[in-house]
Parts: sequence; C-alpha cells; structure tokens
Amino acid sequence: MPYLNEFLTIALVHLVAVASPGPDFAVVVRNSLAYGRRIAIYTSIGIGLAILLHVGYSLVGLSVVIASTPWLFKTFSYLAAGYLLYLAYGALKSGPSQPPVEGEAAVNNIDNSVENRRANTEAANNSKASPLISAQKALWIGFLTNGLNPKATLFFLSLFTAIIDIDTPFSIKLGYGIYLAIATGLWFCFLSYLLSTSKIAQLIGKKGYWLDRAMGVLLVGLAAKLVLG
Repeated sequence: MPYLNEFLTIALVHLVAVASPGPDFAVVVRNSLAYGRRIAIYTSIGIGLAILLHVGYSLVGLSVVIASTPWLFKTFSYLAAGYLLYLAYGALKSGPSQPPVEGEAAVNNIDNSVENRRANTEAANNSKASPLISAQKALWIGFLTNGLNPKATLFFLSLFTAIIDIDTPFSIKLGYGIYLAIATGLWFCFLSYLLSTSKIAQLIGKKGYWLDRAMGVLLVGLAAKLVLG
C-alpha cells in the first residue's frame, strides 16, 4: 500500500493530539459527570462529526492554494509552523498540577457528584423521567465545541499540510478525513465510558501533562518538516 506510511503518521499524530486534554475533553467530562454516560456519548459523536467540517475545508482550501498560488501555500506553511511551535511551547512546559486544599475538596465533591448522579440516574430510570438535556442538544454541544475551536481549525490545516503529499489522490485524502472523524468519535465515546468511574477521571487529570509533553515533541517535528521540507 503506497500510502500506508502516510496514514500511519497521521493516525499517530492524531492519537496523541486527541488524547490531550482540551475543550473537547472538558465538555465530555462535564456532560459525563452531569448527565451520565449516554449524554456524554452523544456529545462525543457531535465532536466526531465536527472533525468532518475541519477536514472538508482543509482539503478544499489546500487544493485551491496549491493549484493557484504556490507562494501563498509556502507562506501558509511558515505561519502554520509558527502556530505549531506555539502549541508545542505550551505543551512542553506543562507539568503536574498541585491543587491547594480547596482542590482536594473539589475532588471529593466530584466523587460525591458522581455517586449522586448515579443515584439520580437510577431513580430517573425507575420513574421513566427524561434526561436534563436531550440527545440532540448533547450532539450539538459536541459539534459546536469542536467546530468553533480555532485551534482545531489551524491544527488540521497544519496536519494536512505537513504530512499529506501534494500528489496524494483526493479520494485517499477523503479517506484520511473519514478515519479522523470516526477515530475521534470513538475515542471520546471510550472516554465517556471510562469517566463512569470517578477514579479513572482523577487519574487522567493527574497524568494528562505527559500527553501534552508527547504532543509537544510531535508538534516540533511537524513544524520542522514544514520549514525544511
């Protein structure tokens, strides 16, 4: 398969990026703790659908730039490299959080809220009550959180510019985009499942800085490829 290496590179970078805590992570955590696993999964599906939006205009925009104004494409490459380095700086300097006493109380409150949510969910199931927000609203929350995130826009444009070759067929690029959308949705659905256990949520919060640092190293490599390639 001639495009296997290209796909594996995209998949690896995307895996590290999507696993790093950010707005998508925050909204899934919030909806999971507040409304339960089902609403969090619908939120995750909305995030995955928003990836198709980013992929769509990334592909169209890059094809137009490459075909009409190569110098503009080069300019964008340098701008994208600068943005990637900016992200890398913030990621590499991240460290473990050291919450004050109030933070410990907040963790305890999260534990209590999870237990209370479970009890409320069981009571709601027994009484056949509707959830606090609808599945459609949860879907839109996920879609808008990712779709309106400018960092996600620039990241996907930079990702496609740095890794995907100009001569890669459009159908292959579209396949990459579909994979990214599905993989993103599945990851956050899996995260929604994990967050049903409060201890897992605390572990992710404590060790998330290692994901940020790994992403920072990859972003530096992508920026170098943009400038030197």
